[in-house]
Amino acid sequence: MSALGLLLLGLALVLMTTTGWATYAVLLAVSTLGALAGLALGAFDGAVLRSLPERVVGLLEHDLLQALVLYAVVGALLNHLALVNGLYGGLRKVIARLIGSRAASDMAGLGVGMLMAPMNGSVGASLITLSRTAGQAWADEGMPAARRTALVAVASTLGIIVPPSLVLLLLGDAMLRAHTEGLTLATQLGLPTATAGTRIINTQDVLQAALAPGALLLVLWMAITWWLAPQRSSPPPSKTVTALTLSLRERWTLLLVPALIVALLALVTTGRVRAVEAAATAGVLLLVWGAVSGQLTRRRLMQVLDDALALTGALFALLVAAVTFSLVLRALGTDLLVAEWMRALQGQPLLAMGLVLAVLLGSAFVLDAFELIFLIIPIVMPPLLALVGDAAWVAALALLVLQAGFLLPPLGYALVLARAQVAPRPTMAAVAGALAPYVLSLLAVIALVMAFPATTQWLRTTPATLPEMSIQGDDLDALMREMSQPQPDATDTPDLPAPATR
Repeated sequence: MSALGLLLLGLALVLMTTTGWATYAVLLAVSTLGALAGLALGAFDGAVLRSLPERVVGLLEHDLLQALVLYAVVGALLNHLALVNGLYGGLRKVIARLIGSRAASDMAGLGVGMLMAPMNGSVGASLITLSRTAGQAWADEGMPAARRTALVAVASTLGIIVPPSLVLLLLGDAMLRAHTEGLTLATQLGLPTATAGTRIINTQDVLQAALAPGALLLVLWMAITWWLAPQRSSPPPSKTVTALTLSLRERWTLLLVPALIVALLALVTTGRVRAVEAAATAGVLLLVWGAVSGQLTRRRLMQVLDDALALTGALFALLVAAVTFSLVLRALGTDLLVAEWMRALQGQPLLAMGLVLAVLLGSAFVLDAFELIFLIIPIVMPPLLALVGDAAWVAALALLVLQAGFLLPPLGYALVLARAQVAPRPTMAAVAGALAPYVLSLLAVIALVMAFPATTQWLRTTPATLPEMSIQGDDLDALMREMSQPQPDATDTPDLPAPATR
C-alpha cells in the first residue's frame, strides 16, 4: 500500500501541471480518492482520518500563521504605495554618485529586491512590485528586454534567502517538524544521528544558517551586474548634477526605509523580535506612512485588503489541503517507504542529500515555494535528517536549491512570470543567456555550502547539541546533604537591618 501514496503524489503533480486547477482543489480531490482507496483495501482504519480536524486546528493556532497574514498585508501595501519608486530612484542616484552611472540603475534594482523581497511575503509579489518599478524604469532607459527580464527574476528571488522572508520562515517551521520526526526515526532505526543531546532546530537557526550564503550570493550578483552593465555615454556635468539631485521624498525614503528594514531583519535574525512582531511593525509603519502621505485612500485601502485576503485565503486553503494529503500518505505508509530507501544510503549521507535536493529542484519547476514546503518537505526531509546531523545546514541548502529552481530555464517560476510581464516578450534563449552568469554563481555557492558546512555555522548563536548534565562523586554527596538540611522557620529568621532611606 505504501506505493499507492507515491502514485497519488504523481497524480497530483500531473493534474497541477496540466489542468490549471487550483492546487488546493487538486490535493483535496486526490486525498479523497486515496482515502477511499485505502479504506476499501483495508490499508488503514477510519480512526486515522478523524485526527485531521485536530491537526488542522493545531496548525492554525501556530503564531507563524499570524505572521503569514501580516506579511500578506505588508506585500499588498508595498504593491499599492509608491514607496518602492522613491527607494529605487534614491538608490540609483546614490550608487551613481559613488561608482558612476554604468550600473547604477541595475544595481539599484537588486538593492530594492534585497530590501523589499523579504517583506513582500512571496516571490510572485516581489516580482510584480519590481516589474512595476525597476522593470518599467529599465524599459524607459532602453535596457534590452532579455536583460531586464533576467534582472527582475533574479532580484525577486532574493526574498527566499534573505531573512525574514515568509518562504524562509515557513521552511524553518517545516524543518523543525521534519527534524523532530527525523530524530525519532533515527532512534527507531538505531542510526548514529540519534543522540540524546541533539537539539531540535528552530526557525532562528535556519535564519542564521542562511545569512552567510545569502550575503555571499548577493555580493556575487552585485559584482556580476556591474561587470555586465553596458558602458553609457556620460551626460554633460551640469545635467549630471541635476539628474543626481535627491528630492525631499527620496531623501526621507533612503533615510528611513533601509534603516527600519535592516533593524527589523537584525532583530528577527538575532531572536530579539519574533517574525509576527516584525511583520506587525512593518504593517503599522506602512499604514501610517500611506495615511500621512495621502496615498492610502479608502479605495486603495480596500484594494490592499482584498489582495491580502486573497493571498491569505489561498495559502490557508493550500495548507489545509497539504495537511490532508500528508495524513493520507502517512496512513498508507509512504513515509516509511521513503525512509527505507534512505536507509539504504546510510553510509553515504552526501548522496542522500544530493538526491533530496534534486527532488526539490525538480519540484520547483512545477510547484510554488509554499506548495513545495507544505507538500514535499514533510515527505523527503525526515528520512534525510535521520541520516544527516546538521538540520540547519540542510535547510540552507534547500533554500539555495529552491532559489535555483525558480531561475533555471525553461520552467523556472520566477523566469516564466518575469518573462510574461515584459512586452514584447523576449525569446527564452535570450533570457537564458542573460541569466547564465547569475545561475552559475548560484550553483557555485550551492557547491561551496555543500562542501563546507561551516559556512552555515559562523553566525549561529546556539549549539547543535545540548550540554549533558552530570554530577559525580563528592558533588553529588554535597548536593544531597544540602537538600536534606531542614529549612529554617520564618520565626527563626534573624532580623535584617532596615534599608537605608534617602
